[in-house]
Amino acid sequence: MSRCLRLLIVLGLWVPGLTLAAEWVDEEVPALRATYEYGHYAEVLERATSRIDRGRLSEQDLVELHKLAGLSAFHLHRTDEATRHFRALLRLDPDFHLDPFAVPPPAVNFLDNLRGDMAEELERVRQERRTRLERERVEAERRELERAEAEAQRRRMEELSRQVTVRLVEKRSLLVNFVPFGAGQFQQGRTGMGALFAATEGLLAATSLATYFAHQGLFQTEKVSVDDVRGPREVQVRYIPTSSKKQAELLSTINRSTALGFYGVYALGVLEALWRHQDEVVSTRIETPPDPAAPRARLHLVPTSGGASAGFTLAF
Repeated sequence: MSRCLRLLIVLGLWVPGLTLAAEWVDEEVPALRATYEYGHYAEVLERATSRIDRGRLSEQDLVELHKLAGLSAFHLHRTDEATRHFRALLRLDPDFHLDPFAVPPPAVNFLDNLRGDMAEELERVRQERRTRLERERVEAERRELERAEAEAQRRRMEELSRQVTVRLVEKRSLLVNFVPFGAGQFQQGRTGMGALFAATEGLLAATSLATYFAHQGLFQTEKVSVDDVRGPREVQVRYIPTSSKKQAELLSTINRSTALGFYGVYALGVLEALWRHQDEVVSTRIETPPDPAAPRARLHLVPTSGGASAGFTLAF
């Protein structure tokens, strides 16, 4: 639980810092913008020039300060200073345009004329900006790819650290190998061979039983009178008619053959199972436990003599 709390604290301190860094604007820029709107051009020109000279400004703030300084110098008819600041502005952003609804047309024309005079230089600046932006894009993609690879590696290492090796020990009975119909093979997990023995033995056993009952069905019973010392008496006799003799012989042959075949296949299955028999079979596998459950919050209400009390539980 302490690790989770530390993580939350670090994120709480880190994320706001990132937000402030991304949105940070030099505090003097809005103040100079307000001063310019009040028409204090000399003050804006002096303060903006001083702030530019001190450095450590973002490109956006630098563009804004050169714009304010250039416009202030233009309004003060200090053409050289206005030209210097507007040239610096265009070198930062060659496609910058003044708002014609907020800036007098002479100032807009002044900047546009400078842009025409600097056309070749500004084209080189645009090309350099495109090259720089492409380089920054490639660098950002490279950093993102490295971050993704590092995250994937971290996840793999975390998953490997959570994996456990499960060892299974299977006990196998020797007596099962003597059970017909491929029981030994099924015990060993060889279902294909077990099914082959089961089907073959089943077919032979069924054929043997069917021919046995068919052979028994050919018998007929008849009472015959025989002489005895005490006089004639009747005896019940079972026999197969002569007309069914060949059929009886065929059924008897099939019965004996299938019975012998059954016991032969059974013996082969027992020997094959005994040959492959192992008292213990050890197998191992790698398992990854499920991810830990998400934190759960529970609210408890407990009645007391004076009313009720509430409790809050946070489980990780």
